[in-house]
Amino acid sequence: MTLGEYLIKLLEAYDVDTVFGIPGVHTVEMYRGLAGSSIQHITPRHEQGAGFMADGYARTSGKPGVAFVITGPGLTNIITAMGQAYGDSIPMLVISAVNHIGHIGHGEGELHESPNQGFMAAQVAASSFRVLTPSDLPKAIARAFASFEGARPRPVHIEIPVDLFAANADGLQLKRAAKIHRPRPSEQAIKSAVKLCNTSQCPVILLGGGARGAAEAAQQLAERLDAPVVMTINGRGLVAAGHPLEVPASPSLHSVRELINKADLVLAFGTELGRTDYNMFDREPFSITAPLIRADIDPVQIARNQPSDIALVGDAGAAMRDLLVALGPPKKADGAARAKATRKAAMVEQDQKYTILIGILESIFAAVPDAVIVGDSTQLTYAGNLYLPITSSARWFNSACGFGALGYGLPAAIGARVAAPERPVICIAGDGGLQFSLAELGAAMEVGGPLVILCWNNHGFGEIKSSMIRRGVSPIGVDLHTPDFVGLATAYGLEAVAPTSPDELPALLHKAVESGKPVLIQLNEALFLKDID
Repeated sequence: MTLGEYLIKLLEAYDVDTVFGIPGVHTVEMYRGLAGSSIQHITPRHEQGAGFMADGYARTSGKPGVAFVITGPGLTNIITAMGQAYGDSIPMLVISAVNHIGHIGHGEGELHESPNQGFMAAQVAASSFRVLTPSDLPKAIARAFASFEGARPRPVHIEIPVDLFAANADGLQLKRAAKIHRPRPSEQAIKSAVKLCNTSQCPVILLGGGARGAAEAAQQLAERLDAPVVMTINGRGLVAAGHPLEVPASPSLHSVRELINKADLVLAFGTELGRTDYNMFDREPFSITAPLIRADIDPVQIARNQPSDIALVGDAGAAMRDLLVALGPPKKADGAARAKATRKAAMVEQDQKYTILIGILESIFAAVPDAVIVGDSTQLTYAGNLYLPITSSARWFNSACGFGALGYGLPAAIGARVAAPERPVICIAGDGGLQFSLAELGAAMEVGGPLVILCWNNHGFGEIKSSMIRRGVSPIGVDLHTPDFVGLATAYGLEAVAPTSPDELPALLHKAVESGKPVLIQLNEALFLKDID
């Protein structure tokens, strides 16, 4: 057995069922064992797409997304996607080739050579490890999964010299390392947090992406404390639409900030308290004046942005469950009334355009209530990030926070589609962002549906143009020549249509989902916003 074949068998032992990648001359030996394995291979049209697919797969499945890339340009192409995953704490394993041992970094003109590609990857990864002997590989994989399972999940890069793939691996064990269970906060920290909770009369809970997977505990804790729940973009839906304590609005809004400012206790679980969630309008800095209980698996993150009074270092879900065990009977803190007033005020803050956009999104969820909706950086996505109730059966995530990469929507939606073949997936992308990854329509056809691509077409970078105008800057570089998206999608083999009335969209969504195929629906902005004053 070669080391390349061993790699595939070892990934199987770690329950990897999918890899995303583009084969190259430096990675041929990585593919030798794939044909006889249980791992499916998805081929993007660009390595950046491989990374975004792995990201969407990870967010939807809860398992690390795995990508294979070639030396040099393959790795540099995927680094943008690694940056998005790093910013949003998404587990991604990127395995690349590197030049032959003895030729690495010598500058002798080797194919795909770079001075130190591992150093580049390390800037957007929890770690970058170079395998130098066959026995290094199981150690590297074990460390990667230990990081995914027991620490703040972020990309991990492993590079293997081209001449090592064919090395003999017969003596290596095919066994995964012990599964790591995430740490729990200390008993003393929980006791201190309970004391604050017991004296609070007006608490508020903040939930971020680090609490994903703990929806039941989050809802129970909110009900026990009678606390309104504000969710970040990556935490949206943890307390579902219709729950009286749900606040499906951005903490960047004045009304939500006011709710937080009036609290006498704030509990924050798995959130960075970062700028793209809490100060997206570049207003006065976000601050919490009430006592703050903060739970995060990363102790360093607890020291960033907002100082905490009590630090619960450990898994956010475990912290909530431990609090529930230690807390007394349910409190009365007027939580439902506070949440209702905030929901109402948050909608009042929206201008006419965003009110219409939020209505479009609500109609999409009404038509396809169990959809996974994956957004690119585009106006429809921005509107949903500001205000959008998410049902317990749906999912909402996008790249319009953290690293903020354009071109994310389509490949990430393909990754989500692979991870959840039983669920409809909807991609929301603008005409500008969709052109970043338009070629992935080919991969969409290979993966299949139901996958619906909603192209919000305003013939350019509409949100940037509006920002330029607001700031008195002449809009340059934002008006684009856009192709015939319906024609292009049809050329790739997709079904494609452009509604002539906003009223047609729900029926078109139903038809697209029922077709079980990839479908592109072009939404012309002028049609949907024609009634704006």
